[in-house]
Order: sequence, then C-alpha cells, then structure tokens
Amino acid sequence: MIGRDEFIEIRDNGLWKQNTSLVQILGLCPLLAVTTNAVNGVMLSLATIIVMAVANLAVASLRNLIPHEIRIPVFILIVAALVTVVDLLFNAQLHELYLVLGIFIPLIVTNCIVLARVEAFANKNPPLQSVFDGVFMGVGMLWTLALLGGLRELLGGGTLFAGIDMVFPGLQPLQLLPGDYPGLLLAMLPPGAFILLGCLIAWKNWVEARAAARHSAQRSLPTPPAPLTDRV
Repeated sequence: MIGRDEFIEIRDNGLWKQNTSLVQILGLCPLLAVTTNAVNGVMLSLATIIVMAVANLAVASLRNLIPHEIRIPVFILIVAALVTVVDLLFNAQLHELYLVLGIFIPLIVTNCIVLARVEAFANKNPPLQSVFDGVFMGVGMLWTLALLGGLRELLGGGTLFAGIDMVFPGLQPLQLLPGDYPGLLLAMLPPGAFILLGCLIAWKNWVEARAAARHSAQRSLPTPPAPLTDRV
C-alpha cells in the first residue's frame, strides 16, 4: 500500500517539483523536435507514459532478482521490448501520426527520462510507488510538451490542435488567429523552441519565488495575542 503523504510527494515531484522538462531538463531531443504542435507532443508523451509506467513496474518487481552489475543492460532490454510494442501499436492504429513522429517513438528506448526513473526510483522502491512515479513523471512531461507545442503552433500558424484528425478522424484544428495571419517562422524552428522553453523555465521559477516569498511573509507576521478570556 501507499500512504497519502507518499502519494502526494510522488505526484508533486512528477508534475512540478522535479518536472523532467523544466527542472531536470531531460529528453530535450523530443521536447524540441516534435512540439511543432500540441497533438504531436501529447501523443509522444502518452507513449512515453505507457513505457515508463510498465517499465517501472517490471523493474520494481524484478529488482531483487537482477544482479547489480548487469542492471543497466537489463533495464534497457525491458524498455526496448516495451517501446517495440508501443511502436507497433502506433504503426497499426495511428499510422499517419506514426509517420509524423517517425524515429522519436523508437528513441524512447534511449530517452534519459525513462532510464533515469528506472534507475533512480523503480530500482529502489516497491512496484505500486514505482508505477505512480512513472505515470506522474510522464504526465509532467505531457503538460510541458502540450503547452510548448500549443504555444509554438499558435505563434507559428495561428491554429491549435493541428493534426487532431490523425487521432480522431473528422475533427478539425481550431483557427484562433485570423486566416491571413502570416505566422512567426521562428516559433516553428528549433531556436524558437529553445526560447519558449527558456520562458517556461523562467515562469516556473517566478511562480516558485513568489510562493516562497508569500510563505516567508506569512511566517514573519506577529502572532496575535490570545483573547483575554483565554489568559484568565
């Protein structure tokens, strides 16, 4: 079983405190390459979540049986087998999206995020906690890639959810800016991705700094005196 406080800590670490994209700065290759729109970022993140959750479960369940000296090759074999399954599923069920994402689905095998969580967490914790860690670390990656992809897509073409028809046939992207919007080419290029990622990191640091300042100000407030009736 997992306690409430432990669950909250795992959740907060994955979604915010140890966010893989904004704090640990891992997996920059897919982060910058596939986030030309929100759909690509979300779908690659979902594939990564599946791999991370199942890989963490497998490693946590087998950690006492895997010799320490060969743990990394074994971890890679487990992750590679899962990525192969996900790759085949995308190819069979979402072929158009599979062609768009290209090599970045197989490259999940070498994604630093997956290997880091398997080695740092799943190799040292029980299966249930490891599954939650994989899921929330993946969700932290998902919202970051979705936000970055949405911003790049909006600035670059004025739309949102371009390519949604590859996942849900019949749906169309949202045209949020006028049709004659020329688009900002920089946003669709890797330098634009770097700039927007830097802005997201700065925004996160600003939010945390404000929260810390607010907490410090509350702690420095004088304690009101007890009511006279309590002192009597």
